[in-house]
Amino acid sequence: MTVSDLSSAFPPFGVTIRAGSLTLRPITDEVLPRLIQVAAAGVHDPERMPFYYPWTDAPADRLPTEFAQYHWGTRARWSRSAWTLEFAVEDDGVTVGTQAFSTQDYLVTRSGETGSWLGLQYQGRGIGTRMRQAVCAFVFDHLDAEEIVSGAFTDNPASLAVSRKVGYRTNGTKRVARRDALAVDQRLILTPDDFVRGDPIEVTGRDAFRSFIGLP
Repeated sequence: MTVSDLSSAFPPFGVTIRAGSLTLRPITDEVLPRLIQVAAAGVHDPERMPFYYPWTDAPADRLPTEFAQYHWGTRARWSRSAWTLEFAVEDDGVTVGTQAFSTQDYLVTRSGETGSWLGLQYQGRGIGTRMRQAVCAFVFDHLDAEEIVSGAFTDNPASLAVSRKVGYRTNGTKRVARRDALAVDQRLILTPDDFVRGDPIEVTGRDAFRSFIGLP
């Protein structure tokens, strides 16, 4: 076997999705500093917490280290039974946030969950909807998914609005602890028939990635 670059050893590093002005590219170590800069500039109102794991509560001097450690850990824990494919999102070449798809037992379930964040300065432009449409198109059309799930706290109307625009339907609620207080998580589900598509996507690295996760 010849290993010409890191994507030969780790095919997720070879997957890139383009949709109009958006590019979803692998989060390599070269990309991490740009994402850390966007995250450090602010992702949400500090009085609110939109994430299940409150990673943005990290002190400013710890956020870069913890952010990098999270992404290194995601790579290290990768297996066919449980994996997370994460992309840095660029709009016209500017890094604006991340888009992810996480799953367990994918070869059996053909299901997984989307998750994302955008820097505050890039919110309200429709980017969140377009990057979700791009990753859902990739998972449905290129990875043979049968459903995609997501969720957002009921006091996060922006995220819920994105889900509605993409075609997700509500799928129950879940009571969870958030910053040691009760919060309600609205669960959502998307099927190929309900999916509201955006810009057509162009994908590189598809075949190697399918083989890597066990798809023919």
